[in-house]
Amino acid sequence: MIIPFMAFYLQFELGLTDPHQIAVWAGLIFAGNFVTQFIFQPIWGKYADRYGRKLMLLRSGIGMAIVIVLMGFATTPWHLLLLRMLNGTISGFNPAAVALISASTPKDRMGYAMGTLQSGGIAGTILGPFIGGLLADAVGYRPIFYLTGSLLFAASMLALFVVKETFDLQKAAAKVQISVIEGFKRLRGIHELTALYAVTFLIQFAMMSSMTLLPLHVQSLHGPTANLAFWAGFVGSAAGISNLIASPVLGKLSDRIGSERILGYSLIGAGLTFIPQALADSVPQLLISRFVLGIFLGGLVPTVNSLIRKYTPDGMESRAYSFNSSTLGLGNMVGPITGGALSGWIGIRGLFIMSAVMMLLNALWVHRSLLRGKRRAGKAS
Repeated sequence: MIIPFMAFYLQFELGLTDPHQIAVWAGLIFAGNFVTQFIFQPIWGKYADRYGRKLMLLRSGIGMAIVIVLMGFATTPWHLLLLRMLNGTISGFNPAAVALISASTPKDRMGYAMGTLQSGGIAGTILGPFIGGLLADAVGYRPIFYLTGSLLFAASMLALFVVKETFDLQKAAAKVQISVIEGFKRLRGIHELTALYAVTFLIQFAMMSSMTLLPLHVQSLHGPTANLAFWAGFVGSAAGISNLIASPVLGKLSDRIGSERILGYSLIGAGLTFIPQALADSVPQLLISRFVLGIFLGGLVPTVNSLIRKYTPDGMESRAYSFNSSTLGLGNMVGPITGGALSGWIGIRGLFIMSAVMMLLNALWVHRSLLRGKRRAGKAS
């Protein structure tokens, strides 16, 4: 509800006027969350394996609810930046949810489970920008922060009273607790996991380099007319609508033909659909391109999560997902900063082309690092 309008919040509420300055600040503020997330996610992952995933989920949800409400009181870009960094420090709701589900799902059903989980997240991604756009036009931007914080708190209470976790605290305490660095060394020795971490970084970098500038691009296509926030939110939701439908379908298909193949095909498709976004000269054309993009996005994050579970030793699921979350955060951090810095020279259309190249190179990386290894293992057996 708030991320798609961060640029507008800076422009209309905090008084920034220069387009390049807005782009740079939007990139920095968006990335600030992931600077601290990159550092703290492995630490929370260690505690999740020690004290339980549900506890970490509640810690994150309630903490983020408070911080996001405070963002609605910001008066300078610096306030937003510092609060976003605090949000990254205490975040971890999604990795905890992924680890919680992965620990209780049979491996041969992991693709479907992760695809279904992705659908739940994408449903929020669809409704968030859409409802946020309606509210922004009706009541302004600050109340959206208050509502978002309230919804996060409600989600945490839902998890508290409804979500069940089978976690043996005594058994976890009896295990030798290795340090974050030692856990990283052990997981780093698994070639497939390091390859998947690289894939996660490249996906997020390609996706996020243009994400924070998308509202400004909609503004340039639509013009400074009525319902601007609504159209920006609609464009932000377009990929989520198709993603919602595609994620469980592709997840189920990955259980049948292999997650590595679905990941490779999805990366190629996503890369190609960035090209018409760069060529779009109207909002409807951009909407259609984003909708098609969402179909292929349904085969990215859920498939990576499924493959991480496949190659992770039992008992280290939270560690593995927390390191992947850190890698995701690194991509979310570097992508917007790079996009904001480059926007003054190549524009958002150039950023779309850059994202297309990154996705296609990522597909080549998957082919070399995962698919070839799988074929060699198949021949050896």
